Amino acid sequence: MSLDSLSTLFGGIGLFLLGMHLMTNGMKQAAGQGLKQALESATNSPLKGLSAGIIITALVQSSSAVTVATIGFVNAGLMKLRQSINVIYGCNIGTTMTGWLVALIGFKIKISAFALPLIGLGMLLKLLGDERRISHIGMALAGFGLFFIGLDFLKSAFEGLDSSLPIAQISHSSAGLLLFVLAGFVLTFLMQSSSAAMAITLSLTAAGSIPLASAGALVIGANLGTTSTAILSVIGATSNAKRIASAHVIFNAITGAIGILLLVLFSSLINQDLTNINLVILLAAFHTLFNVAGVAVMWPLTEKLVEFLRHRFRTQEDQLGEPQFLDKNVLESPVLAIEAMSNELCRVSGLTSAMARAAISADISETHKLTAQMNNLHKLSSKIGSYNQKIAQENLTEEISSILPSAMRITRYYSEIARLSALMPNYYEAFNNLSNRSLSELIYDYQSDIVELIDSCEITQESYLSGQESRKLIKRLEKKYQHLKAKVMETSIEGQIKPKDSIALLDALSHIHRLAEQVEKAGRYWSSITPMQTRDPLPDTHE
Repeated sequence: MSLDSLSTLFGGIGLFLLGMHLMTNGMKQAAGQGLKQALESATNSPLKGLSAGIIITALVQSSSAVTVATIGFVNAGLMKLRQSINVIYGCNIGTTMTGWLVALIGFKIKISAFALPLIGLGMLLKLLGDERRISHIGMALAGFGLFFIGLDFLKSAFEGLDSSLPIAQISHSSAGLLLFVLAGFVLTFLMQSSSAAMAITLSLTAAGSIPLASAGALVIGANLGTTSTAILSVIGATSNAKRIASAHVIFNAITGAIGILLLVLFSSLINQDLTNINLVILLAAFHTLFNVAGVAVMWPLTEKLVEFLRHRFRTQEDQLGEPQFLDKNVLESPVLAIEAMSNELCRVSGLTSAMARAAISADISETHKLTAQMNNLHKLSSKIGSYNQKIAQENLTEEISSILPSAMRITRYYSEIARLSALMPNYYEAFNNLSNRSLSELIYDYQSDIVELIDSCEITQESYLSGQESRKLIKRLEKKYQHLKAKVMETSIEGQIKPKDSIALLDALSHIHRLAEQVEKAGRYWSSITPMQTRDPLPDTHE
């Protein structure tokens, strides 16, 4: 290839990838909650999951974006592993729509006749739409135009390539076909886009620079290459993300094997003279065919695959200080990232609530664990804080931006609850040395009410305590606390307990009161970070 052809090829790939990026991001931003709602419908049945994967991937034009959203749904507890695998199957079929788009439009009409007006219209909508949905649709349209202009450059760059490279000779052997499979994999890995690799393959075919069998092998390689994106995306990710990525790899490996088998069986036939057949359309059909065949093979085996994956990647879940739901893959979709963080906070709420109950109840069997639990929860809180900062770096709506400070407050409250709980054993002696029975009964009653508050304020995705309810509880406890303090001082003045014991007792009660305040604040702020629930107005809190 000449320097001019190489420059055209390089620029064409760049334009194509830029177009894909703008189109995918524009569609994701325009969809907003629509992507979430569409995936929620996938939980109803396996066929709905498959259909959702196909349709959403075809619309968004990015199987990676849909896979990331699926991981987020599993992490947020909105979708089971079985359902997510159905969506992954659909993604692999849906991503073949790019090939059909190129085959049916890209090489049929004059590109500039509609691509340039699309770019102009898209940018006009972007300028007029501010940050509304119409603006994101404009970016998607502009990306759509660039997508086809890049494709036109690719086709031009590949014309005459067959005269400079012995492609036809290589493709006549099984080893040659495997070499093209590897080339397709490498192309996808380097560009991190199977759609770009597919466009290059279709451009080579349209230019007559590559035999159909070799092009088919490149398509198989590109299909396998999407697994590299999945593998890279789950390095250091959660167990659920690794299970879904593994399902993706297994499925693509099986579909790739089916595709290679079809090519080997029919390579001699398809390398014959096919002048009366549109090879580009035939190639797009082959891409769809072996992916559909892969679904047909895997569909009855899905339950076994799910059972196999459930017993894998458990190490992280066993570590208390490691997050289970904070997945880096969902950061590009802030709505899902917020749900993942909310789910992690629910987990932290359960851990700190159990810790606080054990500490206040003076459960001796648990006290030796409190310091280790505190250290783990501090570590986990730090990771939640870091995740919060990463969400803040994304393109956020005003609603999501308002959630992040509240999430940080809640994280700090739980960290403080863990610290206060770990210090509770220091005050056990003050309670144990108390000989005044009536005072002991009042303290026991107060401790029981604190445990009731902890139970009430423990948060889950299904239920939470409203700000009004939590304020009523803490006000009632505040009255009891003040009454109890007065009773301790009165008992001390009357000489019924020693002055040093009364001071230690007041310190212990103050410590429990402080813990109760942190519990109530965490419960009160919870409703402000759950977009799917009705919120109370943010409380005024002096810290």
